[in-house]
Amino acid sequence: MTTNPVPAKASPGLSPEEMKQFVLHHFEVFVNQKDSSIAYRSFSEDFLDHDEPGGEAVGPEAAKIMMEGVYRKWPDIRVSVEDILAEADKVMVRNIWRGTDSASGVAVEFHGFVLWRFANGKIVERWATVTPPTPVR
Repeated sequence: MTTNPVPAKASPGLSPEEMKQFVLHHFEVFVNQKDSSIAYRSFSEDFLDHDEPGGEAVGPEAAKIMMEGVYRKWPDIRVSVEDILAEADKVMVRNIWRGTDSASGVAVEFHGFVLWRFANGKIVERWATVTPPTPVR
């Protein structure tokens, strides 16, 4: 059940190909380059994350804080986008995350699907499904 207001619908401000490139760049900087400040450039002020680990969250700050926790837990975290589709105002990605747990030294992998909605050239909503981390053999 949504408790936070959903950002208004608007033109995505980007073509489907531009939205795909935006998402690929976002993942590269946010995850692989470990620059959490991109949250302020990628997400709208009223960005609604339906699947933030701590529950629904509004604005870029929650995503920034969450990723900083990921950087501490898996200092070598990397994400690869395996598939990406775009239509209308949405981009869907299937990705694989890999990293080494900082406490145990165990290499793990987890998989996810993320659906992003765009308006006015920014990401305004996110839905995600992520598998639990499993040891890499």
